[in-house]
Amino acid sequence: MSGLSAFKGRWFVVKIGGELASDRPKLAGSVGAAVRAFLDAGVRVAVIHGGGPQATELTNKLGLTPRMVAGRRVTDEATLEVVKMTLAGQVSVDVAAAFRLAGVPALCTTGVSAGLIDARKRPAKVITGAGPEPIDLGLVGDVTDVNTALFERLSEAGLVPVLGSLSGDAQGQVFNINADTVATRVAAKLRAAKLFLVSNVPGVLADKNDPSTRIPTLTPAEAQEKIASGVIQGGMIPKVEESLSMLEEGIEAIHIVGISPAHALLGEAQGAGSFGTAFLRTR
Repeated sequence: MSGLSAFKGRWFVVKIGGELASDRPKLAGSVGAAVRAFLDAGVRVAVIHGGGPQATELTNKLGLTPRMVAGRRVTDEATLEVVKMTLAGQVSVDVAAAFRLAGVPALCTTGVSAGLIDARKRPAKVITGAGPEPIDLGLVGDVTDVNTALFERLSEAGLVPVLGSLSGDAQGQVFNINADTVATRVAAKLRAAKLFLVSNVPGVLADKNDPSTRIPTLTPAEAQEKIASGVIQGGMIPKVEESLSMLEEGIEAIHIVGISPAHALLGEAQGAGSFGTAFLRTR
């Protein structure tokens, strides 16, 4: 646990891509083991998970056609029902089972529960990589508030809040939100020391087909240049843009990291850029 003791009492936020949830032993041995180590070092942990692959698979089984725009899912009423089933059902239970295997006391729910995360409908806006016209993503929300007091109470009770990236408003409307977006907003509100975006991708790659081209660290200016030049593209763009927008709101560092080797997340927590790509504030 070398290096983690400096973060005792502070928050780490971990975002898990939905593609990781299907292999419970692997998730337990990588992310679960790291979260257990964080807790043992006195670090508070919150976890946000997505469920994109599962939602796409169920959408296809139901005979619906997924619509994606520059890595973002367009959410109509039917798609929202699918996302509810996958995030609050299949993926939530799979993550809970994996964390239990790792000895992590996870309380798995969504941002709708008890108003943990409030949201409003996102207005149509121009999206990087989708042309010059504003795009309406449907029942997709923007985070308006995070109930940090409730996060604190759950942590004090010895629990790790694990949220699927659904949020809602006081009128009972439910919104689908990109899990990276939820994770960055939660991390900012909790003034987290670190935010980890964990997926099958080991970091930002200079060549997307070559994991050995991982870029260890990026400043905001360097990251913007990588987007403009096309090095960062597709679904990585919203991940990076959300990271950059939150760096100035109190998060020390944001890390994009994979789960291979199994100790990648724990190693990245102990040394920025050692196993993933770390976005660092420039001060």
